[in-house]
Amino acid sequence: MNSDRVKIILGFVVISLIWGSTWLVIKIGLQSMTPLYGVLLRFLLALIILYGLAKWEKIEIPWDRNAVFLYLNLGLLSFGIPFTLVYWGEQHIGSGLAAVLFAIFPFIIAIGSHLFLPSEPLNFGKSIGVALGFIGILTIFWDDISKSNENLSGMSAILLSTLMQGTALIILKRKYVQISPVALSFGGLLFAVCIIAPMALILDDFKQLHFDLAGLGSIFYLGTMGTVVTLVVYYWLIKKVEVIYLSLVSFVTPIIAVILGVLILEEMFTTRMIIGGGLVLSGILTANSKLIFRMINNYLPYKRNNY
Repeated sequence: MNSDRVKIILGFVVISLIWGSTWLVIKIGLQSMTPLYGVLLRFLLALIILYGLAKWEKIEIPWDRNAVFLYLNLGLLSFGIPFTLVYWGEQHIGSGLAAVLFAIFPFIIAIGSHLFLPSEPLNFGKSIGVALGFIGILTIFWDDISKSNENLSGMSAILLSTLMQGTALIILKRKYVQISPVALSFGGLLFAVCIIAPMALILDDFKQLHFDLAGLGSIFYLGTMGTVVTLVVYYWLIKKVEVIYLSLVSFVTPIIAVILGVLILEEMFTTRMIIGGGLVLSGILTANSKLIFRMINNYLPYKRNNY
């Protein structure tokens, strides 16, 4: 069995499980941390670990124009502002719902790839999947569209974060140069910290932070597993399989997040949310059905018998 196949499957499992749980951990951490300081401390811990890892593995962190452009792109559009929006949004909506809303990520990638990456045009299946996804989002939003309430604000923050992160990935795929996943993560997070730190000092009150078990535990888990491990594995997977695993992860993580939210935080899902979430997940499967079947044929660790 090809060792790369095993690594790819393990990578998919790892980021699915971890990202599926981060929504819950963010929600728990917000009981002790403000959104901006929660993101800032998480990223600072991740930076320290990534720097140590780069030194240990003797990984060069390039600072040429192309590398800095990618770091700035990730720092601004993938880490800094989007993660702040996620933390702020989860103050107002459940962790499971936030994960379901974030599941439109592959649709943004599909549309952006069609517009800016000529090698990845929209086909019929992708178009139907995108349509199902946006109908699902409209279903989730329907009761809140005409109201000015916290739920609508929280859901809008998650969707804006998703749009920004999708844009960052399109730019990364279009402008990508050979940079180690560790270096890419470190550079992006460094710029993100430079963006978030002054915002936290000005907008958040440090006295509101409680360094209790929930707060410290969330920072440790999100900084190590939810940031360092997942980013390094994710950027490695992008170079190996790209859209296939991106789409499957987006399908699996909200399911994990919803289950954890219901079991641990006793979050309630309305019929409208269930229907909307089902449409979103169905859209992901429809848009990527050919890629999923190709992945099953190419990457599962078994060989067909030839007759």
